[in-house]
Amino acid sequence: MTAFHPVGEPYAEGLLDVGDGQRIHWEASGNPAGKPAVVVHGGPGSGLNAGNRAYFDPERYHLVLFSQRGCGRSEPHAADPATGLEHNTTAHLVRDLERLREHLGIERWLMLGGSWGSTLILAYAEAHPERVSEIVLNAVTMTRPEEIDWLYRGVGRLLPGPWEAFRDALPPEDRDGDLLAAYDRLLNSPVPDVRHAATLAWATWEDAVIAHETQGNPHAYSARPADALTAFVRITAHYFSRRAFLAPDQLLRDAHRLAGIPGVLIHGALDLGGPLETPWTLAKAWPDAELTVVQDSGHTGSPATRAAVLAAIERFAEPAGHGQ
Repeated sequence: MTAFHPVGEPYAEGLLDVGDGQRIHWEASGNPAGKPAVVVHGGPGSGLNAGNRAYFDPERYHLVLFSQRGCGRSEPHAADPATGLEHNTTAHLVRDLERLREHLGIERWLMLGGSWGSTLILAYAEAHPERVSEIVLNAVTMTRPEEIDWLYRGVGRLLPGPWEAFRDALPPEDRDGDLLAAYDRLLNSPVPDVRHAATLAWATWEDAVIAHETQGNPHAYSARPADALTAFVRITAHYFSRRAFLAPDQLLRDAHRLAGIPGVLIHGALDLGGPLETPWTLAKAWPDAELTVVQDSGHTGSPATRAAVLAAIERFAEPAGHGQ
């Protein structure tokens, strides 16, 4: 098995003004003459993870990490209730990615992302296929309405106790309606205690969905620092209560635009919140993609999942000096 690479420090970083009063934080590491690659984090609202550098040989890759609007070290931060989210949509994030690519002078880049990151990568690649060399997706989502409904209602059939607690954290009048819209309202309440209680209830449900994942991180959500958790929950509710600002089946419908882009789809068979049907369906619509199912993995991964991601990144690497 190929060893993971040392996680070095970035050689450059900055805050890129992307308009609407927003500045996104980015970092570049590895070899500036290497093959360009960008990691698109999940969430929405999780922020960049420096540990992802371990997938990329610093001699062969020019790696870009960044935090999407409102999270990580991007400004303004969504943990601040005064930070509006009206300029935080999927279309805005796609434009931000393209501005970042142009800012860094990159012609085409490999894209790696998981969970929500896979949705954003698909949206970007379908809008700008000529700017994408390869795609590696893990814990694949397209954030279709049925996927959102499954994660926040359907899977409750398997976890009735935690789901009832998630539902019953809402006011009685909201419990039979649109749960995500109700949470979105609470998370934007002017009352701090209301926002805090909604944040904890949401994170508790997210943790319940991954609690069985002994190979991964069963506390991946609630263990975050307070500000990071607040931003994550608020941004996630903002997106998912609005169906990710995508038309139903938009990414699947437009998958033909990915033709010619090699792709690797890596998905855990034990992913309770994101069933295998999503990457299975996508692989049929994207002939240049191959699907790898990891039997011991859930949504938060496993050693075998991480090895599969590393192998895909290694396969697409090019010698230093041949990146752009």
